[in-house]
Amino acid sequence: MSTNSTGPEEKGFFEKVKETIEHLWDGTKDTAEGIKDKTADTIEHIKDKVTTEKKTVAGKPVTDKKKVAAKSRIVKAKAEAAAADVKTKADTKIKQIKAKAADETSKAKKVVANVKSKTAQKTKEIEAKAKAANTAVKKSAAKKTAAIKKTTA
Repeated sequence: MSTNSTGPEEKGFFEKVKETIEHLWDGTKDTAEGIKDKTADTIEHIKDKVTTEKKTVAGKPVTDKKKVAAKSRIVKAKAEAAAADVKTKADTKIKQIKAKAADETSKAKKVVANVKSKTAQKTKEIEAKAKAANTAVKKSAAKKTAAIKKTTA
């Protein structure tokens, strides 16, 4: 009769912890990439808006070249400031997400290390008990063997 189970093997604690860490890391990377993409889209949108405003200014009859140039510089400055602001916010958010992921990872690693040390300690205790029980059984068996030898001799 076989002692092997025919059912699926259950995952151990360490495999579950490893999968959880991988899931957290993948989710964090996906979120950071999403924020980066959104930032790039926002910057493109702002650039398109600036281009549209420049075309509008260029389409009007030029009454004063100085006014047009000043307005163009103002629009450009606003667009650059808005793009810089969006980029700064996105970079800050990405740093926060990465820091949080690193913190979660370190916490999970500490838990794994703690469980490993407890498991090693428990294993040593069980081995010590097993050795003690084995010694007692050997002594008992030796006494019984000696008693059997005496009765048969």
